[in-house]
Amino acid sequence: MGRGDGEGKFNWNLMDLRSSFPRSMNVKMEGYVHLARMIDKCRAVLAKTEGEYIYPCPMDDRLIKFSGIKDKEFTATVKANPTDKGVAQWFKKASKPHSPAELNEWNEMMLTRGPSTPDKQKYFNKLRDAVDPSRTDLTAWSDLQDLEEGRTVPRREPVA
Repeated sequence: MGRGDGEGKFNWNLMDLRSSFPRSMNVKMEGYVHLARMIDKCRAVLAKTEGEYIYPCPMDDRLIKFSGIKDKEFTATVKANPTDKGVAQWFKKASKPHSPAELNEWNEMMLTRGPSTPDKQKYFNKLRDAVDPSRTDLTAWSDLQDLEEGRTVPRREPVA
């Protein structure tokens, strides 16, 4: 899935989201969930290998807004930094400061966020049912992404 070679070098040709997946939203980088996934999608867009993925998408917009950076700045930084480390260091310096409690609260919101309207709930259910209709325990977009991308998603207790 092409993240680099272990030495921090990135091969643009390996980030092909037409045949692989970006990292899970659950992966933390510099304490932020979704940052690694956003980097992967941005790299794929730059390489013109994003397939059906969208960058920036609404989830990306939430991270961009929370951090106080601009999507164009992020894209330029990803383009100029072929390693995750370079992007992550820039992101940490360029982002608005947040206390550990604020960051934890934001991460939790991102990971537990589910459909916010009846129409979005119908769409969520349609996507979920196309992958695994038995997973009615899933309520968060992050879990649905992982399920769609073939990752193991633990069963949740039913919400009463």
